[in-house]
Amino acid sequence: MHCRVIQFKDATPADLSDIATLHAKSWQENYHEVLSVEYLKDKVLTERTAVWTDRLTSPKSNQHVIIAKVDGEFAGFISIFGANHEKYGTIIDNLHVLPTFKSCGIGTKLLKAAAEWANQFDASLPLYLEVLACNTKAMGFYSSLGAEHIATSYWHTPCDSQAKEYVYSWPSAEALTCQPMVHR
Repeated sequence: MHCRVIQFKDATPADLSDIATLHAKSWQENYHEVLSVEYLKDKVLTERTAVWTDRLTSPKSNQHVIIAKVDGEFAGFISIFGANHEKYGTIIDNLHVLPTFKSCGIGTKLLKAAAEWANQFDASLPLYLEVLACNTKAMGFYSSLGAEHIATSYWHTPCDSQAKEYVYSWPSAEALTCQPMVHR
């Protein structure tokens, strides 16, 4: 797809449906190895809607959510929490792009926009994210932008199971903003 006009803006409660729907679809497409069929079919959208209702109507002071639009159409979002972890720093909690808009550089641009916010929030902190072991495409994407695998942990899923995840990190938000563009 040719992406002409890409705009970024801070998310508002008006973006709730787009964000929750994309988040749920992304989990359905990428996490079927670690989340139950029942959860992905019957519960994920309701649960993600509840999460995003809370985040967008009662945001934490260290939270920032940015959406991307292409030619006025919702294309993706990123969520970040400043100073989330004592050791790892600021977390990129969610990054999701609609499949029709992948390979336009939106994911990279959203990451860089979030890094700019993180740099203003507290430039001394590293930047990190957690990615499930089953999401190898995402790991390759983050590595291509200079992130390093620094730890392994387990996510306690909404299905009451545990899934292996990896922590990827940049030494600072500025280290991410200086990376060349990758179109994935």
